[in-house]
Amino acid sequence: MTPLAKLLEAALFASAVPVPMDSLRAMAAHAEDEVTLESALAELREHYDTDGHGVELVEVAGGWQILTRPEYTEAIERAQLAARPQRLSAAALETLAIIAYRQPIGRAEIEEIRGVGAGAILKSLNERGLIDIVGRGEGLGRPLLYGTTASFLEQFALRHLEELPRADELAIALRAPRQATPTSGTAVGDNGEAPPRAD
Repeated sequence: MTPLAKLLEAALFASAVPVPMDSLRAMAAHAEDEVTLESALAELREHYDTDGHGVELVEVAGGWQILTRPEYTEAIERAQLAARPQRLSAAALETLAIIAYRQPIGRAEIEEIRGVGAGAILKSLNERGLIDIVGRGEGLGRPLLYGTTASFLEQFALRHLEELPRADELAIALRAPRQATPTSGTAVGDNGEAPPRAD
């Protein structure tokens, strides 16, 4: 490996969070240009991929990070060597999705979309570092506006928000599979219920 690739490896290994390109560039001041830094990252990534390592170099949350390969994650968590983030409730995931797709967005708009209060969920998401206050709205009382954070990108393994699935992709993914009609017994209607009997 080149000296620059080794330096990047040491820096990325020492960091618990993704390291932005600007920080890598500042640290590797002797690199003449972006191409040199990019090629060193490519060299490091190839080193992990071709030599059979249990880690990989990943671009995530606007930076670079050395992570455990997905196939080893479960075994490591089982051995309690790594802390797994606490799961989000369905309501928290729904609220987070609304913020991710509509940001910056205020609490009133979130509650209007969900049809229920969102104060406790917003507080919880903020405490977890998944969302933050990104400004104030122009409306009455200048309401707080929420947006996602770099931690959100990191936890969902996204390099940037443009990697979120498009609305049409989500509609296809969330579409319920059609139930097959049984070959014997009672016929099942489209809604999954038996049709009414004619007595």
